[in-house]
Amino acid sequence: MPAKGNDDLPGPRQVQFLTVAEVASLMRVSKMTVYRLVHSGELPAVRVGKSFRVPEQAVHDYLDNAYFDAG
Repeated sequence: MPAKGNDDLPGPRQVQFLTVAEVASLMRVSKMTVYRLVHSGELPAVRVGKSFRVPEQAVHDYLDNAYFDAG
């Protein structure tokens, strides 16, 4: 019986993770602000050792939902 290749398996979901510093730079806020968002649950993150990694899409989703009409 021939071995099946990995071509039949669905590929892993491509998730791009950002460091807290990268998120802070992207959002133009301090790293402490990003940590507060992560700890409050407003910004989902994955803990890797002692560090946090934030999915890039989560940052874009957070920013998309953060807009408000000031006028």
